[in-house]
Amino acid sequence: METNPIIEKIQKLLALANSSNEHEAALAAAHAQRLLSEHNLAMADVEAKQQRPLSADKVETTVAKTLPKWVRNLSSGVCTAFDCQAIHHPAQGKMTFIGVGADVQVASYTFSYLDRTVRKLCSSFMKYRVNDSNLLSNRNRELMRQSYYLGAVSTINSQLVQQKVQTPITPGALVPIKEGLIKKAMSELGAIRTVRGRRSFINTQAYSQGQSDGKNVSIHKGLAGTGGHSSTKALPG
Repeated sequence: METNPIIEKIQKLLALANSSNEHEAALAAAHAQRLLSEHNLAMADVEAKQQRPLSADKVETTVAKTLPKWVRNLSSGVCTAFDCQAIHHPAQGKMTFIGVGADVQVASYTFSYLDRTVRKLCSSFMKYRVNDSNLLSNRNRELMRQSYYLGAVSTINSQLVQQKVQTPITPGALVPIKEGLIKKAMSELGAIRTVRGRRSFINTQAYSQGQSDGKNVSIHKGLAGTGGHSSTKALPG
């Protein structure tokens, strides 16, 4: 048998190895390993045959003109998980996600889904503490709100990291190629201003509750919905 059909079969088996069905995933991974051994192939051979992307893509979504720290943390966590970059445009109230292939669409949708979900959780948190909040100054209420956000996002970002470790979305051979294409696309946007993070004062009770509630946020639900409607808009590369 020729090598190309074998490599194509291995690629399909490796895709099945990421199946949520543990039995199916295990069988596919074992079959792929067996074919690699039988035909004296390495993963580098399989990765080398994958189609090389020619450019990075951009997806734009609406955000606030001024981003609180928790939103910046969330976008950073999502971008790390899906091998993307995000650029905030304060004057337009937009954020541009830059990535290769499906990565950028998934990253943008996941960010929007998680942003909405965390905001709803925080609204419920503050609502049930309205009596306590009435005793607080506006400044302390805002501190409680932002602390909750930061706690929830810290847990969610940890989940995203674990997901990437378990199922990396980019084969090793493609990582430098993607990084180069993303860097080129970012340079085409012109000068980019870096925002330096400031020290955050934390309400420990609200932060801890945010961490706890963040554990119940299903990041897989956001990914599963990528085929649905989204407020994001794809831009020409």
